[in-house]
Amino acid sequence: MRTGVVAMRRAFLGIDCGTQSTKALLLDGDTGEELAIGRADHDVIARSDGTREQQPLWWIEAAVAAVRSVISDAGAIEVAGIAVSGQQHGLVILDEADRPVRAAKLWNDTSTIAACISLTERMGGDEAVHAATGNVFLPSYTAPKMEWLRIHEHDSYRHAARFCLPHDYLNLWLTGEFRTEPGDASGTAYLDVRRRAYAPNVLAALDSSRDWARSLPEILPWDAVLGTLRPFAADALGLPVGIPVATGGGDNMCAAIGVGAVEPGSVVMSLGTSGTVFGSTTAPAVDPQREVAAFCNSTGGWMPLACVLNCTLPIDWVKRLLGLDHGTFESMLDSIPPGSLGLRFIPYLDGERTPNLPSAAGELRGLRAGHGPAHLSRAVLEGVTSGLVNAVHAFERSGATAERITLVGGGARSGIWAQLLSDWLELPIERPAVAEAAARGAALQAAHVVAGAPVRRTPPNDERWEPRLAGDLADVAASYAALAVSTEPCT
Repeated sequence: MRTGVVAMRRAFLGIDCGTQSTKALLLDGDTGEELAIGRADHDVIARSDGTREQQPLWWIEAAVAAVRSVISDAGAIEVAGIAVSGQQHGLVILDEADRPVRAAKLWNDTSTIAACISLTERMGGDEAVHAATGNVFLPSYTAPKMEWLRIHEHDSYRHAARFCLPHDYLNLWLTGEFRTEPGDASGTAYLDVRRRAYAPNVLAALDSSRDWARSLPEILPWDAVLGTLRPFAADALGLPVGIPVATGGGDNMCAAIGVGAVEPGSVVMSLGTSGTVFGSTTAPAVDPQREVAAFCNSTGGWMPLACVLNCTLPIDWVKRLLGLDHGTFESMLDSIPPGSLGLRFIPYLDGERTPNLPSAAGELRGLRAGHGPAHLSRAVLEGVTSGLVNAVHAFERSGATAERITLVGGGARSGIWAQLLSDWLELPIERPAVAEAAARGAALQAAHVVAGAPVRRTPPNDERWEPRLAGDLADVAASYAALAVSTEPCT
């Protein structure tokens, strides 16, 4: 018997390219155990006109740093497969040599509002867009970004040979293959989510003279091998050449896989700068009021998604305003009863997407001399929670069901907030023991595609909350519902 030989563990690599950083996660292929997590930050180009952009090469540099970190930390492993998760909706513009023509416009770029309106009008209005794609155009989606580029940067548009999403660009760098999958592609607003195919009338409205078959990535099934790791990418990452790369998906789609929410009834609520509510359906879930995004998921089904722009943003604002650390803020919340003695906060500090009020502003109502910092803190949390509850109701209006809520994101660390959500929604709330849901989901998808491992591996819960104060919140919920209806855009 040979001695001194270390057994290699088979592992799968998930890479998640987010807005603030790129994460890499290694998952044990047999046990599902997370072996190592790495992270590398990147900057955002922000301007007062709403511009939010990043250089695609920053993502490559961050991915290399994050992957090299986890390979170093994981010990004796064999990477058997890779998949990429990426921030949705971003527009990457490439020339004939697949070099970025300019910085990529991100999901939270609002300089595209006028372009969104003009493209919608050229299509014949929201109803025509909805009929063509299952969605309407929103400034965050990719189609209005193309319209903006065509109008404002004619030279960049003229030199653009191909367009893709951030996760597609990383896959192109890894494999040399220009391909995508239905989940992330459905966030472009030029994909018909019911057919999982590009919508030709939308592409014609964008540019009737362009060869779109050459300009857009081929759409593969979610469970396909997109390509294999090519030599210069392998050398940069410190990995062997030829590792299979699965299709991956958008960050929300991969996060659903990461927490095991791939079946109807399981709903994920992500509490980040913006907040999202999404789940799985077996048929297209199209919202008759056109507020909920009708996306495909990255496991062969569909994924209705409701998004609020104001989630941890107003909470971070009030903590800075009052000079509070997290612990003090939480203790203040616990000292004030539901309703904050009549103080109400409308959380639209950054406009809003659900409901669609891009020009709205935040408001305080019912302010009296007896209110102090703790009342303001509680009112802000309740105002943000009301928006998330409205998003859940919109999600259910699309035909989806919510039997329990799984919390992810930075805000999920607050037990007080989790209990408030459980009370208000009258649903159990679970927080899984997962550090990076999207990166874990990408790794799970790779394990399924390459090795046939179950795509659904639900992680253990870190904590669970049950409803307990629903009656005390009834009047608060009713008042916030009335305020949402009465809120007018503020210009």
